[in-house]
Amino acid sequence: MSSKLKNISLIGLGMIAGATAMIQFDAIAQKNATAPLPLEELRQMADVFGLIKSDYVEQVDDKKLLTEAISGMVASLDPHSAYLDKKAYKELREGTMGKFVGLGIEVGMEDGYVKVISPIEDSPAYRAGIKAGDLITRLDSTPVKGLTLDEAVKKMRGEPNTKITLTIARKEEDKPLILTITRQEIRVQSVKSKVIEPGYAWLRVTQFQEPTVDDMAKKLAAIYAQEPNLKGLVLDLRNDPGGVLPGAIGVSAAFLPKDSVVVSTNGQLPSSKQSFYAKREYYASNPLNDPLSRLPDALKKVPMVVLVNSGSASASEIVAGALQDYKRAIIMGTQTFGKGSVQSVIALPPDKNTAVKLTTARYYTPNGRSIQARGIVPDIMVDEYADGDGLNGLRLREADLTKHLSNDKEKSAEVKAQAIDEKDEERLIQLEKKRKPLEFGSSEDFQLSQALNHLKGMPVQVSKAKPEIRDENSKDDTPVKDDRKDNKAPPEKIEKK
Repeated sequence: MSSKLKNISLIGLGMIAGATAMIQFDAIAQKNATAPLPLEELRQMADVFGLIKSDYVEQVDDKKLLTEAISGMVASLDPHSAYLDKKAYKELREGTMGKFVGLGIEVGMEDGYVKVISPIEDSPAYRAGIKAGDLITRLDSTPVKGLTLDEAVKKMRGEPNTKITLTIARKEEDKPLILTITRQEIRVQSVKSKVIEPGYAWLRVTQFQEPTVDDMAKKLAAIYAQEPNLKGLVLDLRNDPGGVLPGAIGVSAAFLPKDSVVVSTNGQLPSSKQSFYAKREYYASNPLNDPLSRLPDALKKVPMVVLVNSGSASASEIVAGALQDYKRAIIMGTQTFGKGSVQSVIALPPDKNTAVKLTTARYYTPNGRSIQARGIVPDIMVDEYADGDGLNGLRLREADLTKHLSNDKEKSAEVKAQAIDEKDEERLIQLEKKRKPLEFGSSEDFQLSQALNHLKGMPVQVSKAKPEIRDENSKDDTPVKDDRKDNKAPPEKIEKK
């Protein structure tokens, strides 16, 4: 793969919609140190601190130095751990509720510029005409080159109804585009649905937020009100970057047998060694109300296809993995991102307005599979378009990220983005320019049409490309046929953690 594509990295929840995260919020943990503090190294750190204070060219604020030291220490661990200052912590909490103030774009870095990965539907950026692939070269009068991604994002954030002028470089345009955009509160619609045709429905989860389970229950109730004899359901998790853990458990619980194991976790702390079940107490925001209790029993048995791609990460991989292990649904699409770790957000004293987002556990499917740096291998591989997978196969995966955690179950299981030379990359980019933007759930959605074909027992156009790693239960590279009759995973496998 070219270095250009390797430099694209998605960032966290908030104005940016492309996080790959499974988040749980923890109270402050007052823990005793398990080992003596390294006094020599701490003295060295104090010496460096004193040297900066006495010898640096100008005065540096104590708090700034210490905050940057904490930030660097946490960031050195893995791609998903981070120190959250007051503003970042507030934005993260708001993001889990599905709202934030900003422009509404998912961004990365490329050649020193901010690259637009995708605008959020109906956001200020979307309405202004910003497109995937645009390079942002200036933010107001400030050149982007030389800024870190975090610095650029902070400049794009701001108060509601304030304006920012973006200078955009677009490959098909000879001159830069100057766009002035008004920041607004963005409300991301977590769940979308519609009856596609008589007997068949589409349910899309774009991101796992705190309201997701309640929103999904309402959408499913509306589907059954319109189609009481539903013949097939497509659960669309493509480009779903993850989110909060209870959302993933609740979505899984809607389709699995009661009290089933959905996911298990394992880390250093005793509290990280847990199993999470399809029970109300694991997903309901209100302990006295179960949003799934009013859904029809038929939902547990309706034939299902789950659509995934390389943008499906973390919480969406939990759902796909659980439904796959219980043979409850056929997983279709392309191999997923491969983020199999849990981030705990821990507020810091004294004011609890700052926090650390710390990787505290790996997670495992009900059959004990680790998704970390591997992802979910679909039962049926289907490309994004009839003529191939487009740029989907070139996206970064977890295994491409610097300092990513290894897969503790299979050391050789890591799956990276497809290697490709510059000429093929340019050919794919030119091909993508000729396509209309793909709207998931539309009549032009090729993978959705193949999912419907499968539900109807019609032929499916499978991908010519083989998955990089086959599921351990597959004997060859032939896509798995839908001969699954029951929806119970083997009890002996459920106990493997």
